[in-house]
Amino acid sequence: MDLKDTFKYLVGGYYGVESMDSYDLKEYILKDIEDYIRDFICNSPIDHFDYRKEAEFIKDTMDLKTKLQDSLIVLYKIDAPMELIFMVKENLKEFDQ
Repeated sequence: MDLKDTFKYLVGGYYGVESMDSYDLKEYILKDIEDYIRDFICNSPIDHFDYRKEAEFIKDTMDLKTKLQDSLIVLYKIDAPMELIFMVKENLKEFDQ
């Protein structure tokens, strides 16, 4: 997986978690993901890549199912609470019905 793809799933995961309105501590997890993305950008810069433009594109065009799938990867990376991971999995099940 190249750096651009990694950035895309990190941002997709952020917006997947953002869609989880039923999770009370969502803001804290979003902050952790933001910090993780910032660290990724600092440690693995991508030449001639507009991070903000790509993030907006992902936010506007990626479907919710993909964002939720990406969020599972990100949540495991930041060691998020299992409660949230289970909630995301439950939301994903709704897409398969």
